[in-house]
Amino acid sequence: MRISQLFKIALFSVWSNKIRSLLTMLGIIIGISSVIILVGMGQGTQKEISDQISSLGTNLITVSLTKAATIDAEDIKELKTKPGIKAISPQITSSNVNVKAGSKSSTTTLEASNSNYGEIKSYTVASGTFITDRDVKNRYNVLVIGTETANNIFGTTNVVGETMYVSGIQFKIIGVLKSAGTSTTGSSDDKIILPISTAQRLLKTSTISTYYVEAQSQSKIDTAMSYLKMFLNKKYGLRNLATSTITDTYYRILSQTSLLTTATSTTKSMSNMLSGVGAISLLVGGIGIMNIMLVSVIERTKEIGTRKAIGAKRRTILAQFLIEASIISGLGGLLGVFFGYAGAYIAKTFFATSIVISGNIVIGAFVFSVLVGLAFGIYPANKASKLNPIEALRFQ
Repeated sequence: MRISQLFKIALFSVWSNKIRSLLTMLGIIIGISSVIILVGMGQGTQKEISDQISSLGTNLITVSLTKAATIDAEDIKELKTKPGIKAISPQITSSNVNVKAGSKSSTTTLEASNSNYGEIKSYTVASGTFITDRDVKNRYNVLVIGTETANNIFGTTNVVGETMYVSGIQFKIIGVLKSAGTSTTGSSDDKIILPISTAQRLLKTSTISTYYVEAQSQSKIDTAMSYLKMFLNKKYGLRNLATSTITDTYYRILSQTSLLTTATSTTKSMSNMLSGVGAISLLVGGIGIMNIMLVSVIERTKEIGTRKAIGAKRRTILAQFLIEASIISGLGGLLGVFFGYAGAYIAKTFFATSIVISGNIVIGAFVFSVLVGLAFGIYPANKASKLNPIEALRFQ
């Protein structure tokens, strides 16, 4: 019997039991849509984190001081002469700082640094100017404001020259940052940036534990990190007197490249885990297909006996039931792809979830669903093909 005839018989059988076939497909539909949505969420998160890290520049190095370590102005001046190092900015941050203008108030994030900070962190001023060395040196009460903070307090971003209060102290707004949007960590536009000397006085602290270092280029990152380590080891490394090796340090150095690698590895592991959840759903759907195909074999025992009695070969019966299983899993896979895209669109539109759907994942999930259908259809098909025609014809 030709393959086209077997497909017609299989399609007729599936169509004759529409409700049962649809319910059988349900496991495959749920599995495929789960794979598409969950993996899409994982890849979306991975892309968002990667973009966020990359937007800060691939030549950015973060130095975090621990314990009682400090880097003073003379140290920064000396470090800037080292090969590979272009600029250094200290940073102080404080969350939930109260800001107020007129009758409106809000809480925002405070960042404080020097004139190099905007370039190092890739901050662009949409209007006005950024903090200058003069502002830092003279401890001026000036600040640069994010667009969201400006809208929360003033209802507009046209606020250069306006005054606002930060923790009860009056400041003049000298610049408004260009909008950077939101990310997995929240809004990037809800912040204010102060001269670091002014922030130390405002927050009553002299401790600076974070420094951002800009390498001269991406190829100079390793060179810059090496000189940073040598300088800090000489100043703060604790040595074993017997071996003259560094046994403990007062600092940590991390480049954006290593941070990006770590973040990518973490989110990739999460995507793989989510893929596994979807694959389990597909396997459950495959078990459902096998169960229904076994029921179908019992129901059609007499039909199988009749066909074998008039000359149908074992491989023909085997092929017929395998085609039925693949049709059920294939149609279920197509519906799963449709509902997967629909679910991803709903999640992205109404829940502001970042989802990136890869064509390879969709194709892979669909092919896997068909293979699952075939794999779980082998046993029922084999059982049907082995039926004795005489016993099958006697079956009631």
